[in-house]
Amino acid sequence: MKVVTTLAGLWDARRALPDPLGLVPTMGYLHEGHLSLVRRAREECASVAVSIFVNPTQFGPSEDLDAYPRDLDRDLGLLQKEGVDLVWTPTEEEMYPPDYQTWVTVEKVTRRLEGQHRPNHFRGVATVVAKLFNALQPQRAYFGQKDAQQAVVIQRMVRDLSYPVRVVVCPIVREPDGLAMSSRNTYLSPEQREAATVLYRALQAARAAFEAGERQAEALRREMQRVLNAEPLARTQYVSVADPETLEELEGPVERALLSMAVFVGKTRLIDSILLGSSGPHDGG
Repeated sequence: MKVVTTLAGLWDARRALPDPLGLVPTMGYLHEGHLSLVRRAREECASVAVSIFVNPTQFGPSEDLDAYPRDLDRDLGLLQKEGVDLVWTPTEEEMYPPDYQTWVTVEKVTRRLEGQHRPNHFRGVATVVAKLFNALQPQRAYFGQKDAQQAVVIQRMVRDLSYPVRVVVCPIVREPDGLAMSSRNTYLSPEQREAATVLYRALQAARAAFEAGERQAEALRREMQRVLNAEPLARTQYVSVADPETLEELEGPVERALLSMAVFVGKTRLIDSILLGSSGPHDGG
């Protein structure tokens, strides 16, 4: 496994790798969710590259950039065991040189949900992913369904900018009690960790209502909120029943929808989602 930091070193290493190359972009502090993406890439591609970069441009001024967990040595050990060929660990200066001015902005699908509550978040995401695609020239790129809106944004960017990259969205990997795996779960105290299962329980309650015949979007939102309200350590930022492609909020009867939410447990902001009415790429259940 080759580990490089500079862009020049990356290009040299990339030229030696056979295609197709599968890329797994990460911010490090890897868990089983990340490793499931690496394994999928390993199955489908001749070479596998992983990027580890805590991208400052997708964090807001009051968010957890400085506190975001990091353990590069541990990450590299895990990737070595998975047979990764190349790991790129660029510095912030390498990715955003002084007087950096160029940004990628995806319009409509970034305005709601996460984008409504985290201004400029998806500008940072789209820009860094575009730079990763340009630098590594992968044929496939692997993303987790937990960041459901991010997957939609990247798919839209790839279509609109004609990137020759197939975006592969992989299912959410969950703890045995249903909590979606996330690097931010490390922030939770034991009591908060137990309370955090309320996100998946709320999604499951809405799915059960849907499977029992409930089709009204507002009723599904109410069911999720009912479960969340019963957990005293949880504070809802939003619950959503949206179109899985456009992310527009749905009203009235629905046959297919992305259910998603952002919930604070203590000071930790958690997100989760499932797809109703299809077993397509956005099904996180």
